[in-house]
Amino acid sequence: MLQQGRSKFHYVTFVLWQMHCLQVMWESPSDWKDKFFKQELEAHIPREILQCKEVSREVNFTSAEKMDEFKLLQKVFFQGRCMEEWFFKFGFVMPNSTNNWQSTIEAAKEMLPAELLSGNVTIETNFIDGQRLLAKSLVRVYYD
Repeated sequence: MLQQGRSKFHYVTFVLWQMHCLQVMWESPSDWKDKFFKQELEAHIPREILQCKEVSREVNFTSAEKMDEFKLLQKVFFQGRCMEEWFFKFGFVMPNSTNNWQSTIEAAKEMLPAELLSGNVTIETNFIDGQRLLAKSLVRVYYD
């Protein structure tokens, strides 16, 4: 079940950048804002992103309350089985702030083809402060 806790943490946008030329490859649609923590969403990402050696993931969010140990735990599932876990630590978040967080993700040495991955990959993102789960989202990825 997807959820958002009682915190004053709100998702704004996700952006994926191709690192070597800083080209935006994909940006979350504006209609995700009200659905992000409520239902599984679909991301239609250009298949060319699978050829990138590095991708920058930018998360924009707001927080009405102070957070001391903000972090993300992302789990990548392929056909329902967890294949990777990524842990990203942001740290301190000021109250009543809007934040932009960029992380670089390196590609695996061997990548499955887009035809096999498309629609079979889901990414579960857990937004955490210390030990407290603030929110969880689930996105199914399609490579177009």
